[in-house]
Amino acid sequence: MSLDDKHVAILVEDDYQELELHYPRLRLLEAGMRVSVVGAGKPGYASAKGYTVTADASADDVDPADFDAMIIPGGMAPDKMRRHRAMVDLVRTIHEQGKPVAWICHGGWMAVSAGILRGKRATSFHSIRDDMVNAGAEWCDEEVVRDGNLISSRTPDDLPAFCRTLLAALG
Repeated sequence: MSLDDKHVAILVEDDYQELELHYPRLRLLEAGMRVSVVGAGKPGYASAKGYTVTADASADDVDPADFDAMIIPGGMAPDKMRRHRAMVDLVRTIHEQGKPVAWICHGGWMAVSAGILRGKRATSFHSIRDDMVNAGAEWCDEEVVRDGNLISSRTPDDLPAFCRTLLAALG
């Protein structure tokens, strides 16, 4: 399967971090992949700075089997995402299917809520380190950490390494 045949979900909720959603989205589109922005049911979402993005679908209405990977951007959006059972279940199911689940910054909160960190190496924004460790992760202060199908990064500065690692996992 070529990259042109891949379909990636990017989760969104209000207060998402702009670069952490749009940079990977554009990079995957440039690589020829299909990208769907998956929200919690509203048609649009505002970033922390007020930039809006339109959702292509609601987590309630998508089939995890339709996706080859998932990206969870940070900002404060993941704290809102994890209040939606369908979004948490989508993360867990894609992980259980062995597909890449990638997050950056506070996106690790969704991995915590999905219960997919026990015994895994991962990173995140430093302020949620305790949450990650308490969920069973071995937290690492590295620009990108890949442990099996889990890919994680700390901040927008890590986006080049994050995208390279995700592309390698998909290729």
